[in-house]
Amino acid sequence: MKKHRLIEAVLRIAAAVERMAPPSPPPADLGAADGFLWQPSLRPGLPGTLLPVPRIARVDIVLLQGIERQKRIIVENTLRFARGLPANNAMLWGARGMGKSSLVKAAHAAANAGRPGSLALIEIHREDITSLPELLRLLRGQRRRCLILCDDLSFEREDADYKALKSVLDGGIEGRPENVLFYATSNRRHLMPRDMMENERSTAINPSEATEEKVSLSDRFGLWIGFHNCDQETYFAMVEGYAAAFGLAIEPEQLRAEAAEWSVTRGARSGRVAWQFIQDLAGRLDMAV
Repeated sequence: MKKHRLIEAVLRIAAAVERMAPPSPPPADLGAADGFLWQPSLRPGLPGTLLPVPRIARVDIVLLQGIERQKRIIVENTLRFARGLPANNAMLWGARGMGKSSLVKAAHAAANAGRPGSLALIEIHREDITSLPELLRLLRGQRRRCLILCDDLSFEREDADYKALKSVLDGGIEGRPENVLFYATSNRRHLMPRDMMENERSTAINPSEATEEKVSLSDRFGLWIGFHNCDQETYFAMVEGYAAAFGLAIEPEQLRAEAAEWSVTRGARSGRVAWQFIQDLAGRLDMAV
């Protein structure tokens, strides 16, 4: 009888331990959508999840004006990756509102148009970058190829997250999975503020080595593509391209005059400003875009 009760107690303990243990992560269903949001676990020991995005918000690639060279490089690199050929991680840096993230999403759409279902787009937020190794483990071995996008990536003083990103991009014994490519956008050329690098230089025993460690993060991207503020003619080309695509009934001279006034009130000319103007214009014309 004692032996029987002891066995029952052991079985109850084993069952309790099994309930406490986190379940094994289910395989990611990358066929559920063309886009996903990465959501890391909120509790230690539990796996993160990929949240399907039914419809990716993007602009058609033909509407992205003033960045022809950047379009060619990113689209060619993305298409090679979608075909299973070697491709480079890419850093898209520079002026705000000039279409960096829009280009990545448009290139993803172009790749899937050429090879339907070949490429999944996965967005990871800047604050979740430390969970990137976990995401790569989840994707490793999957048949579908994945393009990971981190929009507006940068690092501040006392921020050590960049070290995790460095090891994922190029180092570590596992390396980057063959089915994964990483694109990032940033307003900063070297991902870190200048005063952060200068502080490292002034306080380090070997200033050049300290600065080199910071700068080398950008070097781990095979493609390093700059975006610059556009001139007025390029801005007008953006506006006219949107107006033609959406069939907005307005005279060319009036369109340019209103677009110029809009850019003055915003204090800038960019693809984002052009799109905001078109949104306002379409609303005033009672038209949907």
